[in-house]
Amino acid sequence: MIVLTLAERPDLEDRLDEIGDPWPEFIHHGDTTNRFWRRLFEEFPEHQLVLYDDEADVVAGKGHTIPVAWDGTVAGLPRGVDDALEHGGRDGASGLCAIVAVVDPGRQGTGLSGAIIEGMRSVAARHGLSDLIAPVRPTWKDRYPLTPMERYVRWRRDDGLPFDPWVRLHARLGGEALAVCPESLVATGTVAEWEGWTGLAFSESGEYASTACHI
Repeated sequence: MIVLTLAERPDLEDRLDEIGDPWPEFIHHGDTTNRFWRRLFEEFPEHQLVLYDDEADVVAGKGHTIPVAWDGTVAGLPRGVDDALEHGGRDGASGLCAIVAVVDPGRQGTGLSGAIIEGMRSVAARHGLSDLIAPVRPTWKDRYPLTPMERYVRWRRDDGLPFDPWVRLHARLGGEALAVCPESLVATGTVAEWEGWTGLAFSESGEYASTACHI
C-alpha cells in the first residue's frame, strides 16, 4: 500500500469513485464545497493524495488538501473546510489544510487512515509548509447530538487519549485540538431537500439535532 499524489498518477483521479462513500448525503450538497471542489484537482494536483494498493491495483483511500496562510494563532486559523477551499492558495501559504481523508469503508479499522495523514504531513514538508491543519469531523459525534462540540472534543478515555476515534488518531500522530469550527461546512437547502438528505421530517421551523447533523 503506497501513498501517491495525483500529480504523480493523474490517471488515478478517475478512479477515486471506487472508494465507498462513508458520508451522510447532506455532505455532498455544501454551498462552498460544490463551488470550489474542482480547484483541488485543477490547481493543486500535487497536494491530492491517493492510497493505492499497487499489487492488487486497488484505490483504497484518498486525502485532499490545500495550501493556506496561517499566522500560528488560533484566531488566524481557517474557519473550516469552506474557508480553506475558497481562500486557500500558494501565495503566502505557510501551512497545508486537510479537506478530506477517507479510507474505503471495507478497509476501515486497519490503520490505513494514519497512512493518509502521514502522507499529508510528507506533502506539507515537501512543499516547505510548516504546519498541517485539519478541520476534523469527529466520527462518533452523531451518537451524542445534544452534547456541544466544545465539550465532546475534550472527552477522554481512561488512558488519557481522546474519546472520539478520529480525534484520537490525530492526537496519536501529534495533533493538538485548537478550536471548534461550528460552520466548517454549510449546506443550504429547502425543507424538502433536507428531508430527502436526512430521512427526517421537519414539520415546523426551528433547530433540529439529528444523529448526523445540526440543522
